[in-house]
Amino acid sequence: MTTLHSTAVVDPGATIGAGVEIGPFCVVGPNVTLGDGVVLTSHVVVEGHTDIGPGTRIFPFASIGHAPQDLKFGGEVTRLVIGAKTVIREHVTMNPGTAGGGGLTEIGDNCLIMVGAHVAHDCRVGNNVILVNNATLGGHVVIGDHVIVGGLTAVHQFVRIGKHAMIGGMSGIETDVIPYGSAIGNRAYLGGLNLVGLRRRNMPREDIHGLRAAYKALFEGEGTLSERAATLRETAGDNTLIRDVVDFILADSDRNFCTPRGAR
Repeated sequence: MTTLHSTAVVDPGATIGAGVEIGPFCVVGPNVTLGDGVVLTSHVVVEGHTDIGPGTRIFPFASIGHAPQDLKFGGEVTRLVIGAKTVIREHVTMNPGTAGGGGLTEIGDNCLIMVGAHVAHDCRVGNNVILVNNATLGGHVVIGDHVIVGGLTAVHQFVRIGKHAMIGGMSGIETDVIPYGSAIGNRAYLGGLNLVGLRRRNMPREDIHGLRAAYKALFEGEGTLSERAATLRETAGDNTLIRDVVDFILADSDRNFCTPRGAR
């Protein structure tokens, strides 16, 4: 059974799933889809071509799906897709994509987007991601699964952050961060591997040891970073952690890499 507060404004064109709760003073636009069990607690505005997955909960004063903050945007139809069972806290802003960026902003399942965080146009955010209070993603940012972005951190547009990485609070991220990396600072440097996260997710102990050796080889060996990554690809064997890192480094990117202090 859907619950609709008398002060909420829901356009007749919106698609509302079963068991949705729409609280006081919420506004839902005509091209919005709310999956089963979505909860808009109060004072939530959802506009644009926005799809919100089942079981997602949005807290007061969040602004979801309004036009992107891009001067090139000309009102074209673009989308924002939010996955299932994601929690979006107070004052969060999320924008749809732009034609030049693929037309889609996407947030995965089981994410926690904390107070005041911002997800800009054309971002791709994976599953089980945490954006801590006031974390900001510029346009076209790609975030892998299980990443944690610390509070008051700003991520530059087009940056990639690999899965299971940890970004410390109050950081400025202007370069790509490898999977399983731990970065902090303004401007950020790579402080090592996210070993705590790897252990929490029960990664095999021998794979973690191999990744630590590979990390040292990546940033202390001879040749360029790409050359060292290519060498590691040939010797990684069945260690998926090492393969994740080298594949990330050797993939196409518009940014340089976040590296340890003093690395070549």
